[in-house]
Amino acid sequence: MDKSYNHQLFEEKIYQKWEDNHVFQPQSSDSKAPTFTILLPPPNANDPLHLGHAMYVVEDVLIRYHRMLGDTTLWLPGTDHAGIETQFVFEKKLAKQSKSRFNFDRQTLYQMIWDYVQENSNTAMDQLKKLGFSLDWSRFRFMLDPDMVKIVLDTFIKMSQDNLIYRDLRLVNYCPKCGTGFSELEVNHQDQITKLYYLQYGPFQVATTRPETIFGDVAVAVHPDDQRYQQYIGQEIEVDFLIEKRKVKVIADTYVDPEFGTGVVKITPLHDPNDYAIWQRHKKELPEPSQIIDFAGRLNHLTGKYEKLKAHIAREEVVKDLNQKGLIIKIDDQYHNNIGVCYRCKSVIEPLPLPQFYIKVKPLVTRVLKGIKDKEIKIHGAGYDKILKHWLEILQDWNISRQIVWGIRIPVWYEIKDNPDLEITFINHEKTRVFGKISELMTSYQLPEIKEGLQELKAPIGAKYQVSISSPGSDFLQETDTFDTWFSSGQWPITTLKAKGEKDFNQFYPTQVMETAYDILMFWVMRMLMLGYYLTGQTPFKHVYLHGLIRDLKGQKMSKSKGNVINPLEIVDKYSADALRMALIIRSTPGIDKSVGDQDFKAMRNFTNKIWNASRYVLTSEVVNDSTDQAKTDQEFEQHLNAVVVEVTKQMDDLKVGLAADRIYDEFWHWFCDQCIEKAKTGKISQKALLKGLETFLKLLHPFVPFVTEAIWEQLPDKKQNQQFLSVSSWPK
Repeated sequence: MDKSYNHQLFEEKIYQKWEDNHVFQPQSSDSKAPTFTILLPPPNANDPLHLGHAMYVVEDVLIRYHRMLGDTTLWLPGTDHAGIETQFVFEKKLAKQSKSRFNFDRQTLYQMIWDYVQENSNTAMDQLKKLGFSLDWSRFRFMLDPDMVKIVLDTFIKMSQDNLIYRDLRLVNYCPKCGTGFSELEVNHQDQITKLYYLQYGPFQVATTRPETIFGDVAVAVHPDDQRYQQYIGQEIEVDFLIEKRKVKVIADTYVDPEFGTGVVKITPLHDPNDYAIWQRHKKELPEPSQIIDFAGRLNHLTGKYEKLKAHIAREEVVKDLNQKGLIIKIDDQYHNNIGVCYRCKSVIEPLPLPQFYIKVKPLVTRVLKGIKDKEIKIHGAGYDKILKHWLEILQDWNISRQIVWGIRIPVWYEIKDNPDLEITFINHEKTRVFGKISELMTSYQLPEIKEGLQELKAPIGAKYQVSISSPGSDFLQETDTFDTWFSSGQWPITTLKAKGEKDFNQFYPTQVMETAYDILMFWVMRMLMLGYYLTGQTPFKHVYLHGLIRDLKGQKMSKSKGNVINPLEIVDKYSADALRMALIIRSTPGIDKSVGDQDFKAMRNFTNKIWNASRYVLTSEVVNDSTDQAKTDQEFEQHLNAVVVEVTKQMDDLKVGLAADRIYDEFWHWFCDQCIEKAKTGKISQKALLKGLETFLKLLHPFVPFVTEAIWEQLPDKKQNQQFLSVSSWPK
């Protein structure tokens, strides 16, 4: 053995040997051996890894441990298409070429993004290999592979047949820049200081942060018990709306807070979710509302001279004109409120009316709650079981429609003959929209070829449709929305195991552990549970291990803007993959954030050197064997070693991998090296005992630091190598 350990001489060669010998594929000579399965949470297909992805080390530790136990072990890799995120990144790429998505028809744009993703798809996979992750690459899956897509479409059809799918017109959280709606879970809420405008509103004063929406008002509301306004309830008042004077009705609703502002609230149903809910309760006495902000975030033709102004610009103009008319009473410029912003581009979210497909979640939620109650699922991460239950109990029906090209297109078809109000929208490169009724655009019901511009289908509520994977005929047009990414990735345990047939699914479902960051518990884990139970009647995984976020040494979240981002590949190159792995996992606790920095990586590099140097001493030194106390000491040594194995095994079985790493580190360095090797130098411990101790520690350490331990294993005497690779050797007992 060389005098020092150089990780760059070993890591790539060792990983290649593992791959060449199919070490990572499920294998067990015992057909009755238990299975142990983890599905890799799929990184985005086109993204390089960040330090958070390196926390997959938790999964690799568990997989390597169970492989050594003799279980039929599968760690299945794959990548997600990441609909909105990938299209957003691709659009930024187009922008650098002075182009946008509006330059291309749907098929062309989809193919361009597909090619872009394929060009970058190996990046994340190659990086996972550099971290030593023992994934079965022969079973790699991509969410948009045809066999995966087929399962997702089948699920939608089944849910439709089970009356769990419906289409409705509701306000959605719409990002005008990304051009799509989001679920409530995907909207970031930010506190801000803004202006609160007090307007003269007929005989009332109303307080609003959005005076530009007055053109869509249909009523004014007060609390039914507010004595100040009893005489007005049920009456109509005339209001100056700048472009016209119009009468609106005064309604009473308990939602109104008499203590906020003046206790009078203007009702703009199609641009505020609370106003929409109020209108729903009073719709029999109120007119149909109008949308006055379009999907580009601009005021539309119903707003007179303010048409085509962005909402925030229109606000300034409306306030100026209201002020000139004496309709501004006062302005509070230190008002604190909360706004929703797009989690991708940070644009302000507009609540806008849009027909969408929804899933009825109550039947799905009920089954998951029962599974939690019956302890079919265990959440590792203090308090997160309660958080999951809370979200399940308050979950609203799930909007699964997204207005993007990159994704799985919803398998809904509208019959042209029965839907005369269908509209086709062409969005060209100038971002103008051309609307047309089907009857005006179609000749013999065939859509004309459009070489430039995206095509969208506008189907009103009540439009008749059929659910089918393929077109029911030439007289049908397909829905242009795609599925919410979480709808497809929520089926990950089923699609990945069923894509190539039923064999893997029957053998490996349900899986044992789902390990992921706690911040996507509601986005992803909850939906996998809902869809898993629905499709199979079983939980998709028995344990949910939620790792904490990785922060810098000051406890700050890592971000490019702060300049504190750590590139995991740079750490691997400088300190070794083993050092990075051990630094992340040692003393880690489920659900608790962890701070790491250069000092941690240096410390764990020193640890790998310690393993190498101690092993070199044991394998190359002649130990004195003339001590009369040797037999007794050997016995004490073996008893202590067995106790370490028992404790670490228990910690691994309980998924306390951070504690297990800490215990092995401490025992190897401070007991085996500092005490036992020193005793061996004076003949108090035999060479035989010391060699057994080394072999045992190599096995205990291997799931955590696989490269250095495998490199040392190759140096053991032939008679000690019962198996070629440490990766498939037996766990010590």
